[in-house]
Amino acid sequence: MAHLLLLLALFIGVHVSASDGFPLSLTAYNESMCLESKCGSVDIKYPFYLSNATERNPEDYTTYSCGYTDLKIFCHGDGDTKTPILRLGEANYTIRNIFYDNRSITLVDTDALSGKCPSVRHNVTMDPEWLNYTDSLDSLKFFFGCAPRPDVEDHQIDCKGFSPPAGSGNGVSFVFTSEEDKLSRENLLAEHCNKIVFVPVHEDGLMRSGSVRLPLDYGAVVKEGFELAWKQSTQQPCHACEQSYGRCAYSESKEYLGCLCSGGKIGVPDCYNSGNSRTGSTASASRAHSKNKRKIYIIASTIPLVFLLFALLLGSKKYLSRKKSKETIRIESFLQKNGTIYPKRYTYTEVKRLTKSFTEKLGQGGFGAVYRGGLSDGRQIAVKMLKSYKTDGEDFINEVASISKTSHVNVVTLLGFCLEGSKRALIYDYMPNGSLEKYAFKDNSKGEDSQNTLGWEKLFDIAVGIARGLEYLHRGCNTRIVHFDIKPHNILLDQNFCPKISDFGLAKLCLNKESAISIGGARGTIGYIAPEVFSKQFGAVSSKSDVYSYGMMVLEMVGARDKNIYASSASSSQYFPQWIYEHLDEYCVGASEIDGEITEIVRKMIVVGLWCIQLSATNRPTMTRVVEMLEGNTSDLELPPKVLLIS
Repeated sequence: MAHLLLLLALFIGVHVSASDGFPLSLTAYNESMCLESKCGSVDIKYPFYLSNATERNPEDYTTYSCGYTDLKIFCHGDGDTKTPILRLGEANYTIRNIFYDNRSITLVDTDALSGKCPSVRHNVTMDPEWLNYTDSLDSLKFFFGCAPRPDVEDHQIDCKGFSPPAGSGNGVSFVFTSEEDKLSRENLLAEHCNKIVFVPVHEDGLMRSGSVRLPLDYGAVVKEGFELAWKQSTQQPCHACEQSYGRCAYSESKEYLGCLCSGGKIGVPDCYNSGNSRTGSTASASRAHSKNKRKIYIIASTIPLVFLLFALLLGSKKYLSRKKSKETIRIESFLQKNGTIYPKRYTYTEVKRLTKSFTEKLGQGGFGAVYRGGLSDGRQIAVKMLKSYKTDGEDFINEVASISKTSHVNVVTLLGFCLEGSKRALIYDYMPNGSLEKYAFKDNSKGEDSQNTLGWEKLFDIAVGIARGLEYLHRGCNTRIVHFDIKPHNILLDQNFCPKISDFGLAKLCLNKESAISIGGARGTIGYIAPEVFSKQFGAVSSKSDVYSYGMMVLEMVGARDKNIYASSASSSQYFPQWIYEHLDEYCVGASEIDGEITEIVRKMIVVGLWCIQLSATNRPTMTRVVEMLEGNTSDLELPPKVLLIS
């Protein structure tokens, strides 16, 4: 009952404060300003509004709109050629479409719509109060007014009609994808260029850029645009207005002015009370009412809502369960059925405390962001905050369910998780040496072979550790687990460079007796995906699909350790595994600098990698056999059939 009284007090207090400072002194409004309209092929409706759909308060000359301030649309052109424009900062963006069901909008920089090589002039600026990027965000990064850089000349923009933005000075221009941002920071530092512009693009555009020649055809990617999502207001009193089916009126300075209700009435403070809204004959009297009388009126008008609130509280459990998303319900149900096997569950408040309000960001990926934190006992942790998924929660379930069933030195340990509304987090041990990608793929030709480049012995130990971890997942734990996303980025290294397999968002849990696995479409990362995963004509999907990914990763580790190997294979226009197959002996000797033990290590990694990437899954070894091959004698290893290598 105490909680009920507190909620009641808060409820009444909110209504009093909302009406007390009700700033719009109008008694009615022109209802036509809230009508749906069209600009070109795009439907315009609340919370968007056309620039000419505004009104003035004749008493104080305040211009107000039926919609959110930053969602004002300018309609340019005539007839069927009309184009809807949204201004972000000082730049114009053409609206391709507005999806009201999921509150997202597709935009393209208006400057980029003309010509094959459009000019890119500005970064995107927007108010996070209203707009945010969606999960589809990817990016291109442009560098202007740069000194010539032969080492990255393949990124140089050199197409007819291109012009750098004003103020960038003389010099050449470059463009990088987000995947190449590391390269751009290392080889094209800011001090070498006069201007840098970040251009958001849709991830689908870059995925299709495999057939697009970057940087020559960067314009095709930019013209596909990018996606933003608008937030539904959660701030009182606008939230209360929208909950009562009203529409919020804002001034041009983003000040909330009032609640616009049906019938041209202005609700005080929302449309549930619009019947008592101010009318033309009582406007002056209403403004003359004392504060005490207004409070009495608000409390009296709130009594029916109090009874409603009480009824809702009595049936709160059933009511709240209906309000949860299907995705959250599915996850909660799964956790309840298997509750005893999972680690500690944290609240979002606890997660914020552990990370000191997310002050130290370790990295960013398609899944979300990772932050550093610490437990009360001093143990360092990494907290992965997951983005809002558009699936049924499969990724979250996969991660929690699969890792919770494991206990192995070469598999990450899940310490806890958070599931609170849309807030989802996974809490792991902190890996001070980051991912394998960070160390194994440094460029030795630039003097980076000191503490940041791993030697052959350490690379070999890591390869063996990953193999043991996969063997455990496939055979050692109670439920067989196929990872489906083995790649350097998902291999974490502890303080002793012991590898830990991580990121089980795509994993599949299987009964031990199963051999073939049913999956709903291709999954994994291009370059590491086994052929049978993306095409049934290559056979059934099984744990051998992880073997293929492992083999590609090991061969990449070998090649990346010495950049000359990539240069040689590229100059011959051969598929890299094909090239190394034909030049195995000479490469092993060159890599080891006539060191017998290193020669054996390098040869072992290459031969095992080649066996793992055989076209037919039946010709690939199991991970148990891979461990035996790596720990055995090199003389016992035979090369696989060359014809079964696949590009």
